[in-house]
Amino acid sequence: MERRKFIKTCCCAVIGVPFTASLLQSCGAIYYATSTREKDRLTVAKSEFLRIKKEKQVARNYILLNIDEMGFPICLYKTDKVNYTASLLKCTHNGCELNVGGGIYTCPCHGSEFSTTGKVLEGPADRNLKTYKTETDHENIYIYLS
Repeated sequence: MERRKFIKTCCCAVIGVPFTASLLQSCGAIYYATSTREKDRLTVAKSEFLRIKKEKQVARNYILLNIDEMGFPICLYKTDKVNYTASLLKCTHNGCELNVGGGIYTCPCHGSEFSTTGKVLEGPADRNLKTYKTETDHENIYIYLS
C-alpha cells in the first residue's frame, strides 16, 4: 500500500469511528418519565427504568423528568442497583440544555462535559451542575428539590 493511501485511510478511520459511535449512541430513544409532586419532592416509580424490548425487560441507565417551572429537564441516572443521582440539565457556563449519552452530560453550545453526578469534567464550565438529594424505597425514587 502506498504511504499516501495508508495515511488517508488512517485519518478517515480516526475521524469516522468516534463519529459513528456518537450516532449509534444517540439512536436510543430519550425517555421522559412520569412523576408526582408533593411540595418539594418528586416521586418516580422504579419501574420507569424498565422497558420492553423484543419481549424482554431491559433496564434504562437514565430517565428524564420534565418539570415545567424548572425550564430544563432533570436527569435521574441509575449509578448502581440501589443508588440514583438527579441533576438539572442546565449548563453552568451559558445555560444551554445538556445532552445525555455515553455516561456523561455534554453541552452542545461550548463543549463542557459533566459526570453523571454533576461534576465538571471539561470546561469552559467551572461550576458543577445543580444536583438534588435522592432516596429510595422498594418501589419508588424520591427527589428532593429544595
